Amino acid sequence: MDEIRSFVPNVIVTHPCAPEDNFELYRLLGGIFGRQPQAEGLCTALQAELDAIRSRAWPARKVLYAIWQDPWMTVSRDTYISRMLALVNWQTWPEDVPQACADGDCSRPNKAGERYPSFRWNDALVRGLDEVLLSTEPYRFTEEHADALERQLGKPVQLVDGEMLSWYGSRAIEGVRYLAALAARG
Repeated sequence: MDEIRSFVPNVIVTHPCAPEDNFELYRLLGGIFGRQPQAEGLCTALQAELDAIRSRAWPARKVLYAIWQDPWMTVSRDTYISRMLALVNWQTWPEDVPQACADGDCSRPNKAGERYPSFRWNDALVRGLDEVLLSTEPYRFTEEHADALERQLGKPVQLVDGEMLSWYGSRAIEGVRYLAALAARG
């Protein structure tokens, strides 16, 4: 960070842990760039999407959100992605809830030591899942991956847009909208 500061006068580091953290982010950037009215417009639009998605009773689903293969990796519950999915009552595997987030600092690893744990497919894991979500990023999963894994596991496997579910800030409003449409199909 010190090296960056030597040639960039102001460094702003953000780390949203949940969709609601975008309100603070919008206001921070609106203040820095003198765009408070636009920032409040984004806050209003995000609040409307959050209110809309929360107004519906979503059936509970246990999902595994895969972000990488070789090794297989997923997201722990202390991630923005997991909290996005929770908006539609999709609970991510693994179930451990990190102590680190209790104080609002979600940048530390979960109690198992990893925010993005690796895993191995096994019968017990698959039995406990309702569905597997393959993200299009950071690994570029495709429909072919989803089809092959669905045949292998005998469980629904869905390809999902990783940008919409993991990019905060500029993607948050559209991301909540995307998630609602995704869950409504399911």
